[in-house]
Amino acid sequence: MPAAVAHPVGVVQGDGQAGCFHRDPEQRVGLQPWYTSVSPPGHPIMFCAVLFLSDFYNWNRVKVRYCDGSSFTGDKEEVDPSTQLHYRGARVWQAVVEDLLAKGMNTAEHALISGCSAGGLTSILHCDRFHQLLPVDANVKCLSDAGFFINVKDITGANHVEAFFSDVGTTHGSAKNLPSSCTSKLPAGVCFFPQNEVQQIQTPLFILNAAYDSWQVRHILVPEGSDPEWRSCRDDITQCSAKQLETLQGFRDDFLAALGASASSGSRGLFVNSCFAHCQSETQDIWFAPASPALGDRRIADAVGDWFYGRSGFQKTDCPYPCDSTCYTN
Repeated sequence: MPAAVAHPVGVVQGDGQAGCFHRDPEQRVGLQPWYTSVSPPGHPIMFCAVLFLSDFYNWNRVKVRYCDGSSFTGDKEEVDPSTQLHYRGARVWQAVVEDLLAKGMNTAEHALISGCSAGGLTSILHCDRFHQLLPVDANVKCLSDAGFFINVKDITGANHVEAFFSDVGTTHGSAKNLPSSCTSKLPAGVCFFPQNEVQQIQTPLFILNAAYDSWQVRHILVPEGSDPEWRSCRDDITQCSAKQLETLQGFRDDFLAALGASASSGSRGLFVNSCFAHCQSETQDIWFAPASPALGDRRIADAVGDWFYGRSGFQKTDCPYPCDSTCYTN
């Protein structure tokens, strides 16, 4: 059920349209839990597939369309004269959450915000803010799927990803909407990197990520055109040479180092497998099926459910590629 947010003038997405979300047509009200997920462009809206027969099957389920380009941190009054784009993602975020609160989320006893890719980064950057808007006695947690982007150089030695996020912050006017615990110490651009954020987050956070994140390999480590010899490897890890695999193992080391002490908190969840994948909570086959990716004897949905409801903690990191036979590739 798509819904456009009717809100004050100026609360629009990049193309000037009203912010949009989709709510599962099986309406629930009152104290029922709420699952809010941020969906990147091109990802299907699949309520039942993602949550079917898991701990969250009977929750209120909402998909928020992501199309602001800055993980909902932008806030510029002026419209870009050359593109006619609006950079007001932070206003869209606030408007969507306020609309959901008015529809019953304000009485929720349980709430989980999640997202994959840029949506996963959104769930990190807005985790504490989301918690603060819910009832003080509610069980509120955050799940980041493939949103732990790391700040590393590419295979040529250039650090273009840091320059990229710096440009995003400048273009969107993001600094005032990034966590002040980071921007008070570091330039705003590097405050998009979760490695500079997560240790200050107070709300329980679950980090779900592949150590060989396929998007990060293709866009951060080996960007398009950087080396023709990597063309096959960057698309399919099984086609990598021994030397290329050595580089990928180095990327895994950098990824785990960036996670650092982020798993030291008892409230933190961690599911880091050795798959060549990006986003592992969006489809039933990967999230919760007999052959879904697993660490130990726990599938992703099992691990997240145990962590959310406090049945047990979950902090596991996989052995290096190619040890994991449960992987899906995407």
